[in-house]
Amino acid sequence: MKKSPPPAKILDGHCAEPETCPLTRVAAGTVVCVKELALAPDLRDRLREMGLGEEQQVKLVSRQASVICQVCNARVALSEELAAAILVEPVAPSTSNQ
Repeated sequence: MKKSPPPAKILDGHCAEPETCPLTRVAAGTVVCVKELALAPDLRDRLREMGLGEEQQVKLVSRQASVICQVCNARVALSEELAAAILVEPVAPSTSNQ
């Protein structure tokens, strides 16, 4: 069963507040922290195996035909639908190391 993501406040391609928003709503080049995987258990487990678990920092590289993000020094391509179910919050620039 899939949970629908909560509405997000977006400002200039970034989450406007320290609340969560879907990965699809942040601008390319932004470093975010994964807060929730609003997916079926099997998909959540697979993303965690790939390094996309809760509290992991991720850098959104591109939002073209697919969403490409950098996690654990690897690039991962995600469908728009899958990326929309990954809820993230912005990371302060001084704490991002990616």
